[in-house]
Amino acid sequence: MQYTVRDVPARVDQALRRKAREEGKSLTQVVRDALAREAGAAGSPIAHHDLDDLAGAWDDDPEFDRAIAAQDQIDEALWR
Repeated sequence: MQYTVRDVPARVDQALRRKAREEGKSLTQVVRDALAREAGAAGSPIAHHDLDDLAGAWDDDPEFDRAIAAQDQIDEALWR
């Protein structure tokens, strides 16, 4: 299969070309690899570096709540 991609932003072009140089690959190979990863066809899962997997995973912890409550106490002597 062959694709033609137009209007590639300059920063994307620069990043792809830099990656090709760094990895000693052709620009075509780097683009094919990126397409395969993005399409979920690369064979290995994409490594995410964010905290999305923690969203909604809060566990109630009374000990933690007590520690936070202690930090919320104002020491009036320090404010005089």
